[in-house]
Amino acid sequence: MHALFEDSGKFFAGRILSETDTSAQVELESGKRVKVKATHLLLKFDKPSPVELLSQAQQVASSIELDLAWEFAPEEEFSFVDLARDYFSAQATLVQQAGALLCMQDAPHYFRRAGKGRFKKASAEVLQQALAAIEKKQAILQQVADWAQALGQGDCPQAIRDQLYKILFKPDKNAPEYKAVVEASRATHKAPLDLLQQAGAIDSAYQFHWQRFLFDNFPKGTGFPTLEAPLPPEDLPLAPVQAYSIDDSQTTEIDDALSVQGLGSGTVVLGIHIAAPGLAIVPGTPLDQLGRNRLSTVYMPGYKITMLPDAVVQIYTLDEGRANPAVSLYVTINEETLEITGTQTKLERVPVAANLRHDRLDHIVTEGWLTDPTIEVPETPEVLLGLRAQLAFLYRLAKQLKAQREVVRGKPENFNRADYNFRLQGNDGAQPDGSETVQISTRQRGAPMDLIVAEAAIVANSTWGGWLAELGVPGIYRSQASMAPGVKVRMGTKALPHAGIGVQSYAWATSPLRRYVDLVNQWQIIACVRHGNTAALAAPFKPKSAELFSIISSFDATYGAYNGYQASMERFWTLKYLQQNAITELDATVIKDVPGGHCLVRADTLPLVFSVLGAQNLPRGARLRVKLGAVDEMALDVHGTLLERLDNPAEVSAVVTDGEEDEEETVAGPIAIAMDLNDTDTDNHVPLAPSAG
Repeated sequence: MHALFEDSGKFFAGRILSETDTSAQVELESGKRVKVKATHLLLKFDKPSPVELLSQAQQVASSIELDLAWEFAPEEEFSFVDLARDYFSAQATLVQQAGALLCMQDAPHYFRRAGKGRFKKASAEVLQQALAAIEKKQAILQQVADWAQALGQGDCPQAIRDQLYKILFKPDKNAPEYKAVVEASRATHKAPLDLLQQAGAIDSAYQFHWQRFLFDNFPKGTGFPTLEAPLPPEDLPLAPVQAYSIDDSQTTEIDDALSVQGLGSGTVVLGIHIAAPGLAIVPGTPLDQLGRNRLSTVYMPGYKITMLPDAVVQIYTLDEGRANPAVSLYVTINEETLEITGTQTKLERVPVAANLRHDRLDHIVTEGWLTDPTIEVPETPEVLLGLRAQLAFLYRLAKQLKAQREVVRGKPENFNRADYNFRLQGNDGAQPDGSETVQISTRQRGAPMDLIVAEAAIVANSTWGGWLAELGVPGIYRSQASMAPGVKVRMGTKALPHAGIGVQSYAWATSPLRRYVDLVNQWQIIACVRHGNTAALAAPFKPKSAELFSIISSFDATYGAYNGYQASMERFWTLKYLQQNAITELDATVIKDVPGGHCLVRADTLPLVFSVLGAQNLPRGARLRVKLGAVDEMALDVHGTLLERLDNPAEVSAVVTDGEEDEEETVAGPIAIAMDLNDTDTDNHVPLAPSAG
């Protein structure tokens, strides 16, 4: 005797070995023996064999027309035997009965399972909805197949092009566009990015990097809503100074300017004037929310995304020829000894006489020009001649301040690496498209004008940081516990020493048009100016403010992402420079050895770090001639091969630089794609094969 029975929603057939009123012992074709409840025994039969019954029943099940079977089924609950007799005949065979059972079991949208071989047919409304859903699913599956086929043939459907960055970096794994890319990648044995690139989904490498950055950081676009730019207070006093700023020619957000009074009197007053949007922008307002969402201006060669709307920037930037609202720090200095004898902070309007541009003037304002009055440069602008004595004093002061900080640091600051400036011809400040001609020029760190501005900023940031702490007003500080390797610069609300700079506290406050933390600190400083010893009660952010910690956390992550993108775009344009100038060989200096027969090198005349094959086990500082391979604009990468060593190995000594100044050296790696080609198709539960790419 054989039996057809149900176990865990599936049907099996086997030989009955023993049976009681409540259960039976059944042996399956595999030899496995199972105990089956009597209520789960659906059919008993002598012939055919269990295997033959299931095989023949499956054939019958596939021949049953579900719509007709649904019409024949009674409204009340029924058994599979009842349906077999209604559909086939009153003398339905054993195989037909089993076929009806398997058919209904596999069609839950027509027949709801009630257990123990019993069913209830779905209502007409539910059935129509289920059939529509099945039809839709089939259409989607067909669409996925069509899209995958098109991708494999090198043609990218518009729907996938529209979802490109979401598919690659933040995919919805149930979306048909994602499934089509996975299927095509599996079928063609190509990595998703390579597949999409070859299918024309990516217009250009530059647009790929730009659009990905926007997708990650500006999903709603870079435009500003229409907001009224607040005007500064009308009662600000006019400062009795003539200030001047020192910036790059492309700078429009001019945050800081300097003034000097009292030269030749023995006591000099240095004015450090910072643009003051904090006098009008109020915390919690829509304009503040804009700044808090962006947190910083984003810089890249040839373009930038400002933190604040241009209308606001134009009101508060320290443009020449007008009196601008400012938070001014006046530093009293002994002219002979350069000792700082006092400081005072004021809220005022500061007349700006000139916006100096160091990229146009660095070749004039040299150390020799500042220290030797007899040196003359024919093309020196008149305004610069009028400021020569002030700049000479400021340069002397800057060198003194730097030397004092270096005593605290315990080691001198190294300016042995050049800074690089990028200029794109033809874009005129508009968003580049990647086809522009790039020019790369060098500017040595620590040039006189650069040093003057840097030291003035350090004086302001450290002085105001200490003043906030003295009055018990919280601020946002940058600190570094020591110069030991691996000790990073941290942001926090406590006035802790910054070992890398060599000051007791350091609060960013000199770029409020460009960095949100500077704007926050400016609000706190304004409260100190207005309220003195009671400033802690009046300042927008109180001690232990959870909001300050939230700002710090958001700023850290966002500022890092912005800087990372800037570095990536500088690398992109450096690689473009290699291509545009047909550069195939470079001189470079070894940074460090890496596993795998490579070493990292830095190009001597370009801002480029890359790996070189065949230069393993060379000491840091070794100089090489390197042959460049092909440039990969998508991966932002280029590799080199050692041609020859340019120095005497016996004379090489490793170059050691300061921890904070020598950033962690990296080269571009593979773009991280958030697609899992080993994922499981959530609808069909079919493992997706990994891509050969």
